[in-house]
Amino acid sequence: MKIQARWMALAAVLALAACETVPPPPPPPADAPVSLPGFVGVALSDPNRPEADRARDAARHPGEILVFAGLRPGMKVVDLIPGGGYFTRIFSKAVGPAGRVYAYVPDELTALAKGRPPSVAAFVGKPPYANTRMILRTLPTFGAPEKVDMVFTAQNYHDMHLSFMGPADLSVVNRRVFAALKPGGVYIVIDHSAKAGSGLRDTESLHRIDAALVRREVEAAGFVFEGESRVLRNPADPLTANVFNPSIRGGTDQFVYRFRKPRSGR
Repeated sequence: MKIQARWMALAAVLALAACETVPPPPPPPADAPVSLPGFVGVALSDPNRPEADRARDAARHPGEILVFAGLRPGMKVVDLIPGGGYFTRIFSKAVGPAGRVYAYVPDELTALAKGRPPSVAAFVGKPPYANTRMILRTLPTFGAPEKVDMVFTAQNYHDMHLSFMGPADLSVVNRRVFAALKPGGVYIVIDHSAKAGSGLRDTESLHRIDAALVRREVEAAGFVFEGESRVLRNPADPLTANVFNPSIRGGTDQFVYRFRKPRSGR
């Protein structure tokens, strides 16, 4: 009986370990120079990436962002609200065949599309991005088929507060993100900056959001704030123009925040 009990205890420990992630390393200092590892370079030079995506690399700094996020080969990643799949394709090549990328398209968006398939449907699950899958679910029921190492959302956190999204209850969404992550997993949030103290005032009109509000909302779900990258900061942005205005489009001031689910979190 004692031997059986020991084996059962060992099995429990191994099962718990399988659910956990080897956490990404601590983020580098906000203004530290970044050296891109080889697998990131391979992902960015993928010949199957659309030319339009490559043209945006100079402004979006995907390599530096992947390093800051701590992405590594073999990881399981959710690209929350992937749009045209700019980051989905990069993630696919960066995590490699041992990894998995889930492009999470909220049903609230598919309803607006009036029958048109999501843009990412053109390539997810197909060579050369066979390690990708699409998830069509509502935001309040956010989840993935397995525990993941990272949830990533770029320039869309503010959208979840907009009327066409419900608006979604971000306290619910962020708790669902927390639950979807392995202990030690990370949540990356990138968005267009609004003026400090503005809260949600500019989400509908300017498609911007107060970074401090985002941090409060995410931390309230149990996450620990680990820092930010300043690679997308633009102090010349007056924060008063709609992000689609030609005067600022592609050059907005953006915050890149990294949050971690504690290893004790379940």
